[in-house]
Amino acid sequence: MLTPESRSGRKPYPEPVPYRSTGIVYDPIFLEHGMVNHIESPRRLESVIDGLETAGLRQQLINIPIRKATLEEILQVHDEEYIHRLSHYCQEGGGWWDEDTFMSPQTYEVALYAAGGSIQAVEAVISGKVHDVYALVRPPGHHARPSDAMGFCVLNNISIAAKYALNHLGVKKICIIDFDVHRGNGTQEIFSKEPRILYVSSHQYPIFPDISLVEKSSAMRKRERAILLPLPAGSGDNEFRKVYSEIVVPVVRKFKPQLILVSAGYDAHWADGMSNLRLTVDGYLFLLKLIDNLALELYGGGTVYFLEGGYNLNILTACINNTFRFWLGENFVEDPLGAPPHDIRGYRVEYVIERLKRRSRLIT
Repeated sequence: MLTPESRSGRKPYPEPVPYRSTGIVYDPIFLEHGMVNHIESPRRLESVIDGLETAGLRQQLINIPIRKATLEEILQVHDEEYIHRLSHYCQEGGGWWDEDTFMSPQTYEVALYAAGGSIQAVEAVISGKVHDVYALVRPPGHHARPSDAMGFCVLNNISIAAKYALNHLGVKKICIIDFDVHRGNGTQEIFSKEPRILYVSSHQYPIFPDISLVEKSSAMRKRERAILLPLPAGSGDNEFRKVYSEIVVPVVRKFKPQLILVSAGYDAHWADGMSNLRLTVDGYLFLLKLIDNLALELYGGGTVYFLEGGYNLNILTACINNTFRFWLGENFVEDPLGAPPHDIRGYRVEYVIERLKRRSRLIT
């Protein structure tokens, strides 16, 4: 029965925030899911926790205790038939659910703790226990559909936490920002008919789960509150700055959420083999700062980050260290790899921006 239980080169951090109480959701139980030689392996969290301890950050964080999500909480997002099938599959020993997603015998129970820990993270921010929280949970969630696991994801952690906040914590409107290199198709599907949720995703086109430049605006045509930002290979810091400044900021301001949740994936970094995007650590710092400013402006601040992708362990560890440092008000960052070794001219994102502006009633 499961029960919960090297710093690189530094440079000045742009505009540090004052010290804020900062929470972490983590438990060794999250290491019980998966297999060692899978790309989404326990090594990811082991590297992150080691990095926090080496940097002297872990002891500055407020630990948010985890619990299992209840079946009722899970069924707000997932189909009952899928949950029964998932539970039985793990009880029978697990295996390859599909060509990407592996289940260990412990996966179902671990996933319940990941979802429950995600709920606890949101509750800690809404209650004022902490200002910001990072939910360092596994298995990840944003590809998990109402009726299926896929893309390394089992239960949709961020969606379960968002639904709980809407139903039990008095939150009226939530914005979910997803900067993982892959579109969070599960999150988008779950909230396709939920007017209280705005989903924003920046992702590479046309990699998994694949969305074409023609399809990218279908959400707006169907009056779904989803803003999809498909970025072609070669897009880097400049392209991200442009689409987030010209699209994301005005859309989120107009929506006026009372809480911002973030599906945080670091696989858009130039050194991550999962993609051909070219974000740098500075690019991720820009996204962190922009989201933080929006939260402060719209409702006085307080965000919850949920770990999704990111498979270069050095970059994953550095970016999460930098997130905590920013929240804690520290004045330096880690960047183990710096700028890309050579420049690739990105696609003209003006095309994406103009099409989105024409199609999205949320931007006008």
